[in-house]
This record gives sequence, C-alpha cells and structure tokens, in this order.
Amino acid sequence: MVNTMEASTPANFLADQDTPALVAALAELLLKKGWMLATAESCTGGLIAGACTELAGSSAWFERGFVSYSNAAKTELLGVDAALIEAHGAVSEPVARAMAEGAIAHSAARAAVAVTGVAGPTGGSPDKPVGTVWFGWSAGGQVRTERRRFDGDRAAVRAATVHYALQTLVGLLGPQPGTTTKAP
Repeated sequence: MVNTMEASTPANFLADQDTPALVAALAELLLKKGWMLATAESCTGGLIAGACTELAGSSAWFERGFVSYSNAAKTELLGVDAALIEAHGAVSEPVARAMAEGAIAHSAARAAVAVTGVAGPTGGSPDKPVGTVWFGWSAGGQVRTERRRFDGDRAAVRAATVHYALQTLVGLLGPQPGTTTKAP
C-alpha cells in the first residue's frame, strides 16, 4: 500500500504526542504480540532506535537498528539492490520498501520501520525538496509505504520523522477497524 501526502506538514504537527508516550505504546503492542522490532534509518541516523532504547526493558521487544545512511550501507546491511537506488534514488518508495523488507530479512524481527529522506538544509531537488521523507513499515508480512514532507530545519524534520514513524507503527500494530476488544 502506498499513501503519498503531497502537501507539506508542519514539523510540530505531532506535538500533542511526545516520543516517550509513543514508544511506551509501541512496546506494549509488541510485547502483547510477542514480536521484536527492527529499524532501518537513513535521514534520522538512528534516532528512532535511540528513542526506542531510551525505554528501560526495550531489549524485550527491540531487536536491532540499522543506520544505513549511505547508498552502499543500504545495499550491504539491508540487501537493497544498488540498481533500485540508481533507478529511483535513495529517497523513493521502492527504496523505503526494500529497506523495511531488508530489516525483516536481516533480523529476527516481525515488525520494522524504515526511513529515507532529505533532512536538509541542502540536498533537496524540485522532485524531492528538503523535508521529503519516504517511510516503510513492515508488520506481520505486510508492507506499507508513505511519503510525507515536513517543514522546518534539519532538527525539526528529523524529529517529525521519528514521531510519524512511531505513531504510524503504533496505529498499524493496534486494534484494526472493525475489531472489538473486551472491556476490563
């Protein structure tokens, strides 16, 4: 599934949910499923893994993180085909998908999140302006990708990427529409 957001999103749009709360919710969901998580990060340089391992006891649900900042690292660590990167660029849907799939294939995790983007302040192009981030999530064998564009400086883009990656993964792992849960 590909969901592309064309409009830019203010970097502070997730200010109502702080990272520790998202990580705690994620931990609870992964523990309930008995799943481990792997991260594959480019533009965030390990910030998602860092946020996850900030929570005490994260070794019960966080398996590993890949920081694949260079194209060579994406190929070597995650098995992303170099021809795919050449054809579409590192910041693209096929590469985000391949990174998420590679994180699963190269770990014992059942859930993964991958991010590749242009955090800035340089490196943007008309097709991929600064703030463009492609996400890939893999959960239980299903992969979802999405493009977002965040406004703000480098720190704001990276922080918004971490928040959005975690928030979406919590949503993917949580109760699905049409399902019921028992009241306590």
